[in-house]
Amino acid sequence: MAIRVTEAKRGMVIRYEGELYRIEKYDHVTPGNWRAIHHLNLRNMKTGKQKDVRMNTSDQIDPVFLDERKCQYLYKDANGHVFMDEETFDQFHLPEEVLGDTLSYIKENDTVSVLFADGAALTVNLPAAVVLEVTEAEEAARGDTVSNVQKIVKVETGLEVKAPAHIKQGEKIKVSTEDGSFLGRA
Repeated sequence: MAIRVTEAKRGMVIRYEGELYRIEKYDHVTPGNWRAIHHLNLRNMKTGKQKDVRMNTSDQIDPVFLDERKCQYLYKDANGHVFMDEETFDQFHLPEEVLGDTLSYIKENDTVSVLFADGAALTVNLPAAVVLEVTEAEEAARGDTVSNVQKIVKVETGLEVKAPAHIKQGEKIKVSTEDGSFLGRA
C-alpha cells in the first residue's frame, strides 16, 4: 500500500527501487513560487550505503511494515555482529556497515530491539537513551565548579561524551542515542 511522500518520516523503512531503505533525513523545501520538493536521505538496510533522492509532492513511496523483536547482542566475529532472538534462541549476523554508530551504544549481553522485514533481520532500534559506565575521565580542576565547564569522558563502549567536570571514572551516566550527548547521572 503506497503512501504519499508528504507522509514520510525520519526512521521510516521504505521499499525503493526493489531495495529496503531507512529514511535518515527528510526535508520539505518550497523554493519561492516553485513547486515543493521533498529531499530524502536514504540508507540501504543491507549494504549501509546512503542515497539522496528528490521527489515531487505527487510521488508515492512504499512503506515496509516491520516486526520488532527483543534480541541479545552476543559478540563480534569475522562475519559481523551476532545477535540471538530471546524467544526462539536463533542466532543471526548483522554487518557492521548496517549497524553503523549504533555499536557505540550497545555492549555485549545487552538486550536490544531488532527490526525484521520479510523474516530477515535489518537493524537495531535503539531506545532514546542508554546507561553506560565511565571508564576514563580526567580529574576536575579545583575552582572549575562555578561555570559550566565540560570535559571529554570515555564510556565502556569506547564512545567519547562531553560531560560536566564533576563526573568521575566508574560512574554510570545517561547518554542520548540521538546525538551522543550527556543527559545526566544514572
